[in-house]
Amino acid sequence: MDRPNYITPTGYAALRAEYDQLFAKERPALVETIAWAAGNGDRSENGDYIYGRKRLREIDRRLGFLSRRMKAAKVVDPAQAPDRTRIFFGATVTIADEDDQHRTLTLVGDDEADAAQGRVGWNAPLARALRTAAIGDLRRVTLPAGEKEYEVLAISYPAA
Repeated sequence: MDRPNYITPTGYAALRAEYDQLFAKERPALVETIAWAAGNGDRSENGDYIYGRKRLREIDRRLGFLSRRMKAAKVVDPAQAPDRTRIFFGATVTIADEDDQHRTLTLVGDDEADAAQGRVGWNAPLARALRTAAIGDLRRVTLPAGEKEYEVLAISYPAA
C-alpha cells in the first residue's frame, strides 16, 4: 500500500472482533460440518459438502483481507489531536453547501466509512477537500454529481 491505512481505535476493534469471530467460531464449526459431510459418501451431490467448501473459501478470503488491513493499519486516536481548530483525521465537522443544506460528518478510516451514519472515509474526495480547513473556510469539491462548494461551520473532536 502506498498510503497509510488510518483507522480509529473503535474501527480497529471492530476489524479485530470480526477476525476473531470468523477465525475462532465460524471457521472451526464449518470445518467440522465439512468433515461430517465428507464422511457421508459421494461428494459431488452432497449439498452440505459443496456449500461448506464454498463458504470456507469465502471465510478464508475475508480472513486474509482483514489480516492485511489490520497489519497495514495505523491507529490514530482523534481525542489526542493537537490542533483542534483545523480538520484532521477523526474530526466531526458541520458543513453547508451553496443551497444552505447542512451536513454533519466524521472523517474516519476507509475501513469504517458508512455514509448513512455520516462517517466519510479519509481518502474520499470530500474528506480530502476538507483536510486542514478551519471554521469559515470554503472548499470546492468535484463529486460525481458535479462541483460543489462547502463552508465549514463547526469542527469538534472526541473528548480526551
